[in-house]
Order: sequence, then structure tokens, then C-alpha cells
Amino acid sequence: MTREMISRDVIDAQNAKSLAALKADYEHLGAVLARRGVDIDAVKAKVSGFGVAVPSWGVGTGGTRFARFPGKGEPRHVFDKMADCGVIQQLTRATPTVSLHIPWDKVDDVGELRETGDALGLGFDAMNSNTFQDQAGQAQSYKYGSLTNTSAAAREQAIAHNIECIEIGRKLGSKALTVWLGDGSNFPGQSHFTRAFERYLASMREIYKALPDDWRLFSEHKMYEPAFYSTVVQDWGTNYIIATELGPKAQCLVDLGHHAPNTNIEMIVARLIQFGKLGGFHFNDSKYGDDDLDAGSIDPYRLFLVFNELADAELSGVEGFNPAHMLDQSHNVTDPIESLMVSAMEVQRAYAQALIVDRKALSIHQEENDALMATRTLKAGFVTDVEPILAMARLEKGGAIDPVAAYRASGYRAKVAAERPAITGSGGGIV
Repeated sequence: MTREMISRDVIDAQNAKSLAALKADYEHLGAVLARRGVDIDAVKAKVSGFGVAVPSWGVGTGGTRFARFPGKGEPRHVFDKMADCGVIQQLTRATPTVSLHIPWDKVDDVGELRETGDALGLGFDAMNSNTFQDQAGQAQSYKYGSLTNTSAAAREQAIAHNIECIEIGRKLGSKALTVWLGDGSNFPGQSHFTRAFERYLASMREIYKALPDDWRLFSEHKMYEPAFYSTVVQDWGTNYIIATELGPKAQCLVDLGHHAPNTNIEMIVARLIQFGKLGGFHFNDSKYGDDDLDAGSIDPYRLFLVFNELADAELSGVEGFNPAHMLDQSHNVTDPIESLMVSAMEVQRAYAQALIVDRKALSIHQEENDALMATRTLKAGFVTDVEPILAMARLEKGGAIDPVAAYRASGYRAKVAAERPAITGSGGGIV
């Protein structure tokens, strides 16, 4: 039996308040969509089957390079993180997996961790390695790079860490490894671009060799930070080269915040789909850079346009199309559980909106070069309020019609704040 973190009575009581209105809204939206030739129940079924992974580190309070202000009831260890992730899944029914970060989430007994996931109804998504910071007792420093370090010993240490992540993930039932590193340079002339990239590829080939047959390796690009002059894996073009050089199990991971402002991310997504190298996403939002804001909080239309490409590929039956979806955010002033729930629902919203686009009409307008009608057809999906579909999908799977309201009514944050020692002081950096 699945262990429920929130009382069933609390959820049922909250749902009862909104059930009549939801049924009326769903019936009305169904009639509206039927006039467009869209079956609302079919869309709901797809939304119900869609899930996005929660990052274990996301349930802690984030920070900036300058300061971090601890939140109440922050998780003390990975088992607390799993409990918080269990709350998110219980209420939204949209986050069935957790993505772990090693060594932050390393435990002595991996079996116990897997049993905890099973008890909470949670599986394990892609594993994340960490070679962007030094750990206590670490023999070699990553101050000047990890997989690209000029020191062979440092590179070997980073390679061994990634292979360790694979072994931990294999025991947990994970099927992918995500590699992001902050390697790069802060001054012109500091690093030889070509030699650094050669070292990176050589290191990644060793990691690739350690992959189980049914695993994938996701390389993640980032324009800057902490390397502000040059970053080894700085854009999707370099990422594509890496995935192509390594082999068929290597694919590109797209983080929505890892691009220059105004970059056409949806076109990058289309290109990677076209050539079979789209591995997955880290969903967040940004205003200025890699802000790691809640998904859809700044530019929901961009999120929709990304899902337009994903829905197009799915409905077209693109061979091998199976992107992984994960949230990757930093919550500095909100309750992380609330932000992650809202973000998961926003990702589902964009997916539902993309599913109701009239693709036959859109294709005709595109072929006829009718720019106005093409963009109006596309935007018709975006402006449609699909909330009744999302809420009904949650309700039918045992979740909450309004997850935030149910969460607040449960008093969960106050409960864990009383159980978990308060964290004092402040520090810089994302947790």
C-alpha cells in the first residue's frame, strides 16, 4: 500500500468544495472543444498519463551567489526529500519520479532508499552527477575543471564519480545519467578551447562505456556560470556534437534557462527531435538569465511553444521519441513544495494546450504561407483555459482538485517544521 503523506480526509474535504463547479466547467469545456473536433476525454487521458520528475534538491530552499535564507522544515536528508516529493505526487498526480543528485543524496543502504520510493509510490528518474563543487575529503579539486581538467588525476576522479552514479542508479531502477559540469574559463587565454574539448570527449567516452544497455546519457549545455568567459558545453550545437560523437545512447538535455535571452528554444527542440538527439528537459523559467524560476511564471507562451513541438512529434509518431521531463528550479521566497506543484501543473497545462491545436488546419496554413491564420490557429490552443482537464485528471487519479489549497489545509509545512531542526545562518549558492 502506498504511504500517503497527506490525510485522505483532508483531500476529500477540499475536493468536495470544488467538485460541482469542476463538473460544470469540464462539461462546458467539453462542448467547446467538441465544436473544434476535439475529444476532451482523449486529451484528459493523455494528460493523466503525462508525468514530470521532481528534483530532490528542489524541495529545499534555494539561494543566490550572494545569500541564502533558510526555510521552515527544510529536509535534513534524502529521506525527508522523498517524503516532500511524496506530497507533491499525492496531490498533483503529475510527478511520479524523483531525480537524485549524488553525492548530495548518497546513502549507505541504496535498498532502503528504493524501498522508501516504493512505499511513497515514487520511481527514480535520471541520476545527476556533481563535479562542479568539491566535497569533503575529495583528493582532487575541481576549481579548474573536472572532466576537462588539465590534471589527469582530477579527470579520472570525475569519471569514477559519474560511473558511481550509474551504479547507484542501476540499483534504484533509474535509466539515465545527466552530466552537467561548470568547466570553462573566466579569462581570455586561460584555457585552450580545442584541447579542453578533446579532454571532455575523452572523459565522456569512458563514462559512456559504463552505461548499461538500456540506459541513456544526457549531456546538458549551459551558456555561462560559473565560467563567465567560456563554457566547455555552452550551447545546443556543441551538445549535439557531443551526443553524435558518443553514440546512440547519448542525447541532449535542454534546460530552458541555459540560453541567451530571446533564443528560439522551440526551434532548438525541433532540430534535436528531427535528428533523434532530444533526450529531455529541465523545466523552469527566466527573465534575465539562468534564473531557475517556477515553470511558466514569466513566459508561459514560450513553454507552450516548446510543447507544441513535442506534441507535434508525439502525434506524428516520430520514431524513438521519448523525452524525459524534469523540473529544475530554485525557490528562494516561496514554499518549495507549493512552487513545484504549481510548476508541474503548468507543464501539464502547456502539454494539454498543445494537444488541442488543430494540426490539420495549421499544416494547411503553413503550406499556403498564410502567416496570420497559422499563428492564430496555434494561439487558439494557448488561450484556451484547459484547467478543467487538468483538475479532472487529478481528481480521477486520487489527487486534489486544487493541490495548493489542500496542501495548506493539511498543515504539512508546520508539521515538518516542528519535526525538523531549524537551519540557522545563511550562505551563498543553490542547494
